Amino acid sequence: MPLNWKTPRPSPPTRTHHPVDALVHHTLPLLGGLSFAPLINSSLLPDLPPLPPDNVMKSAYSSLKAKAGLLMLEAWPLDHPPPPYYTFHLSHAPHPFMGLGKFIAGRIHLMRAQKSYLAAHPSWSSPDVARLCPLCDEEQETFSHAVLRCPAKAAARSCHIQGLTSVGPDPPLWFSVSLLSSLAAYIEATSTHYPPDMFPSLPPSPASMVFPSPPASPLPGGLRSSSLPRPV
Repeated sequence: MPLNWKTPRPSPPTRTHHPVDALVHHTLPLLGGLSFAPLINSSLLPDLPPLPPDNVMKSAYSSLKAKAGLLMLEAWPLDHPPPPYYTFHLSHAPHPFMGLGKFIAGRIHLMRAQKSYLAAHPSWSSPDVARLCPLCDEEQETFSHAVLRCPAKAAARSCHIQGLTSVGPDPPLWFSVSLLSSLAAYIEATSTHYPPDMFPSLPPSPASMVFPSPPASPLPGGLRSSSLPRPV
């Protein structure tokens, strides 16, 4: 049902809910030369006076939706600017890699945002901690290094992501389902950006290790040391 934006604002203005006809004033910057704000299919209300044809309503709705999305993307970096190191494009639609599964999608999202377990990312580094890749000690462990250049992961790289050349904001990786699936397989095979305690690399400390009890030594008369009374 189209709302006429020429309807006057309620007076006095209500504090909880606007009358339905007044809501259209909030979309006035989006309307442009339109006279109505379309809400529902006109064919659902046959008893009302004649309304614009369905194709006009659908076209107007698509136009309003596109304008609203564009204005939101323009206002987003102004009201909540991303950090300087985040170079990926902002989007109001889910990223394609979000369909890979919750765990793997989380690994990719955090590495893109540089808030991961990789040593060179700001959330993981400090002045007292080395930022070099702990697997190769050749360069800083960034998202790009961990995926594209780390020599310790060369075998998995040649197996899963031979055609991948960049993980920056513009390559086809972020729009290709096949490339994203290959990246997910590589991340899983190499445990890239897995929590450090998920696969501990250090042996347990001696204090936490449990050793089996030695067998009881036989004593004269067929007795064993384990059967003797313990001192109090």
